[in-house]
Amino acid sequence: MDYIYDGLVKAVLLLIHLDPATFSAITATLKVSTVAMAASLVAGLPLGFALGYYNFRGKRHLKTLVDTLMALPTVSVGLIVYALISSQGPLGEWGLLFTLTGIAMGQTILALPIIIAITAATVENIDADLKLTLVSLGAAKHHILRTCLWEVRYGILAGAVAAYGRVLTEVGISMMVGGNIKYHTRTITTAIALETNKGMFADGMALGIVLIAIALCVNICLSFLRKQ
Repeated sequence: MDYIYDGLVKAVLLLIHLDPATFSAITATLKVSTVAMAASLVAGLPLGFALGYYNFRGKRHLKTLVDTLMALPTVSVGLIVYALISSQGPLGEWGLLFTLTGIAMGQTILALPIIIAITAATVENIDADLKLTLVSLGAAKHHILRTCLWEVRYGILAGAVAAYGRVLTEVGISMMVGGNIKYHTRTITTAIALETNKGMFADGMALGIVLIAIALCVNICLSFLRKQ
């Protein structure tokens, strides 16, 4: 128990003294996760709405594919993105390998199926009378999209939190695409893995505390929004 207690005390001291390496990892994590979530929401909400609202040939198979991609391993995503942005890949000339932008690309791919699947599922559960009313009133497509998404906003928020949690805690993409470069692409999760393996238990615990705190803040914000 002394081992854990001493590690916890040192972790708190690192946070209080604003340890540069610790806060560099925190900043990198918040940057890439925010960009990834913004991109996945912008692309995923319309796609999820279309998948849930419209009936078309092959819809069931497409939903099965999206549901399968929700469980896509992070190392597989990392491998795909690495192949695309490495020097020999089709996007190699963009210089995205070992950058925060490259990590954000991978995390967007990771979060996108979650946003699409949950949005589609919630839109499918919308009252059929609402859809008929909007169509009978001659509502434009963007009005139908906005109204339906507002009706299922809580389900979408829950999906966004689930996607954010997956992005925030992933390791494979950040390690493979970012390279875990100190003060540059090292994120909270990769730093925890590295510092713990090095025997720097306090450093890893400090970042673990921050990770839990971020998750707690996100869920508190979700609870607040649900009351509005």
